[in-house]
Amino acid sequence: MIIETLTSEHEASLLKLWQEAFGDDDTFLEAFFSTAYSADRCRCIMLDGEIAAALYWMPCEHQDKKIAYIYGVATAKAHRRKGLCHTLMADTHRILKEQGYEGTILVPQSADLEALYSSMGYSVCSQIREFVCGPQISDLQLSRINTVEYAKMRRRLMPEGGVLQEDVALDFLATQARFYAGHGFAMAAQVQGDVLFGLELLGNTTVAPALVALLGCAEGKFRTPGEGRNFAMYRPLSGSTLPAPTYFGLAFD
Repeated sequence: MIIETLTSEHEASLLKLWQEAFGDDDTFLEAFFSTAYSADRCRCIMLDGEIAAALYWMPCEHQDKKIAYIYGVATAKAHRRKGLCHTLMADTHRILKEQGYEGTILVPQSADLEALYSSMGYSVCSQIREFVCGPQISDLQLSRINTVEYAKMRRRLMPEGGVLQEDVALDFLATQARFYAGHGFAMAAQVQGDVLFGLELLGNTTVAPALVALLGCAEGKFRTPGEGRNFAMYRPLSGSTLPAPTYFGLAFD
């Protein structure tokens, strides 16, 4: 049974499924459900009195059209290999089409999942470049910025064909990361121990070693637009002629 209207009574079951599937801690789940979750952007299948499969989405924009970033797709271990994921995804595509979305985008976490989503009509639409560097002292000027300022910087610095991820997406990301900017660049990043994780570095990427030094880290690991690793997959919804995006930067993995 696909749940048409979620209520607060379903949240405990959603949390249980999420923890079983992804293992995230309470801090992460509290951040997600307080900033990114909305009952009208979640679809579920109920079996045996509990939620057996669920997914969520966040609204994005590509060429002034609405597309949905599908996130947190999960099936309970007891109900896998029953076709529930295919059923749930097909239902979600239908609902999103009715709501005026032109397509859906997602980021598979393994080759097996990439194959699964390919069977549902998804194709790889963008790659990212990943690199590692050490610190380098420089006179680079760095400022901490907020989500609104980062959204404006992204619009200026993203490559052509990029997906705009703002509002809900950045509010959620702000619970996990910080935003920085300087002349010709912007970055969303986390510091874990002595490692700087540049979740997205846009614009002048040669500043990466200086960023590592300025934020007091011994090493930096960065994602930037470019060729390298398959990243996002896209599926146009029925009747859409919107071209596939060529850059999708913020995956909440």
